[in-house]
Amino acid sequence: MPISYAHESFVDLLGDVTVLLDRTAGRVVVGLCGPPGAGKSTAALGLAAAFQDAAYLPMDGFHLSNAALDRLGRRDRKGAIDTFDAAGYVATLRRVRAEYRERDVYVPAFDRELDEAVAAGHVVAAECRLVITEGNYLGVPDGEWSAVRGLLDRLYYVDCPARVRRERLVARHIDGGRSPQAAQAWADEVDEPNAQLIATTREACDRVL
Repeated sequence: MPISYAHESFVDLLGDVTVLLDRTAGRVVVGLCGPPGAGKSTAALGLAAAFQDAAYLPMDGFHLSNAALDRLGRRDRKGAIDTFDAAGYVATLRRVRAEYRERDVYVPAFDRELDEAVAAGHVVAAECRLVITEGNYLGVPDGEWSAVRGLLDRLYYVDCPARVRRERLVARHIDGGRSPQAAQAWADEVDEPNAQLIATTREACDRVL
């Protein structure tokens, strides 16, 4: 199912980021968070495409490897908050903020076909002024994640009806190779608890889309 947005919400987002760039010296880092299936990646990529020399930095690139998840016994709930390298993500955000105009920063991507992170899948060029990062847990106030909010100039919450999110997630899991029954179970038993946690961070965001 294609992802869509209320037109005025995305237009408002473009305008808000434009004003932020005009009013802020140096590099600007904008975050988008929200529950699984809400459309964060599509919104972030659309936002990055709307601005010249913007870069994309996905939190999903900091998934622990499947081998690491197997070793930790967490593979059956991949995507939960403790299945990411939060410290690595925070360290990369700090580099991105500190190394503006000094050097390129290579960041990992996430390959859905491989179901694995891929090293240096994206690059934040040294001269790139706007960095768009997105992921589930950017507003979480606990542990390593608590440092993220202070490294962002803006944090937006991307939301949509739960029924629509579930339809998207089930379709995504089927495309990834799960049976329809397994896809529905994963959406209900893994994605939904994550969504409930993420919903508690809504108030930490500057705007809801």
